[in-house]
Amino acid sequence: MKITVNQNKRTLLREGKHFFYFADTCWSAFTSIREEEWLIYLKKRQSQGFNTLQINILPQWDRSRGSLDILPYTQTNSCYDFSVLNEEYFKRAEKLCQIAEEHGFTLALVVLWSNYVAGTWASELDNRRNVIPKMYRQQYFEKVVETFDQFSPIYLIGGDTDFPIQETIDTYIEAFDFFEKASVETLKTIHIKGRLQEIPEEIRRRLAIYLYQSGHNRSFLNMPYALASHFYQLEEEKPIINSEPCYEQMGFARKVYGRFSQRDVRQAAWQSVLSGGAAGITYGAHGIWSWHGHSATFAENIGEAFDRPMHWQDALQFPGANDYGFMKQLFEMLHIKNLIPCNQLLVRGDEQIRLAETEEAACYLIYIPSNTTITVSIDLSEYQVILIDLKENCFLKPEYEISGNETTFDTHRCLEDVLIIAYK
Repeated sequence: MKITVNQNKRTLLREGKHFFYFADTCWSAFTSIREEEWLIYLKKRQSQGFNTLQINILPQWDRSRGSLDILPYTQTNSCYDFSVLNEEYFKRAEKLCQIAEEHGFTLALVVLWSNYVAGTWASELDNRRNVIPKMYRQQYFEKVVETFDQFSPIYLIGGDTDFPIQETIDTYIEAFDFFEKASVETLKTIHIKGRLQEIPEEIRRRLAIYLYQSGHNRSFLNMPYALASHFYQLEEEKPIINSEPCYEQMGFARKVYGRFSQRDVRQAAWQSVLSGGAAGITYGAHGIWSWHGHSATFAENIGEAFDRPMHWQDALQFPGANDYGFMKQLFEMLHIKNLIPCNQLLVRGDEQIRLAETEEAACYLIYIPSNTTITVSIDLSEYQVILIDLKENCFLKPEYEISGNETTFDTHRCLEDVLIIAYK
């Protein structure tokens, strides 16, 4: 199913119809998931409204390692021999993609996760053990197109990456050059590392979509809306998606004690979408992305040093996924296809409160993460106004007063975050 960019430059289309990119993070699918597990997983996510899967074509370097652990290359002392591809690995990956497509999923496939590219933060932590030599990259690129192009995926040329040296940039440019010629009809973008906003101009102009990562560091909870706002304000307009918010039950980065809760991941989603990232949103569950089984090992000291994941079957039941599905269904019910950030209309309230409007101000959405009184410079006298308790997913009537061109909402009776919707 072909994905294209809408004429408005801010949203996506699938087969010519509006497409809200609603992804689950399943980075380790090709390496770690058995076919019978894959079917269980797909049916669950399909029932929750997900339509996209983010998968790493090559093994995630900090994944859980279980009894399956199928690899695309032979490995000796944790180093790959990139001279010979494992055909069975790619045949299996192709079959998993066929099954996913039959269940209605679009694929967002990472070509080069950062540890496979020289100079990146991950390759340096990995002592450059698995940087793909230039002499073997085209062979790999050709195999990717041969295997996956039939599914019209979105190609994430890089994954979790930064751009510290010219060699890093040149490697990604080489990959973009190849895929732009060999896979003309697919969208190409790049998945940057957490909290990064600077993308080299020679790469940025190649992107069909701005993907950003608000990440898993507890010290930077403004990233979902700060990064969305940054990319929205760039002169070159593109669809914007937070492709890696904090994952549910992920341990805080840098060995900090604690885990991200259902409320944390829900807040990241709403703040992202209402601040410019209205083309879609990605969910992640700690135990799904790494595919953690009962016998699996997980190195808590690798990469960003996250605490141990839950078993994948338990992680598949995390409630935050339903919160994300609720957002998608709400947009479909209200026929919301694009949102314009309008936080300049917030007169009284913290910047964590996020506002957006639809075209011609037919509908306003106000996300309030914590109970407080707020004032917006909008006269809502001609609007129907409802309040949604996002913890309970129930609809309530808010208390508010209109004075001139301002509307003030009093404190509500909900225990966590709420969404106010005003519509004509």
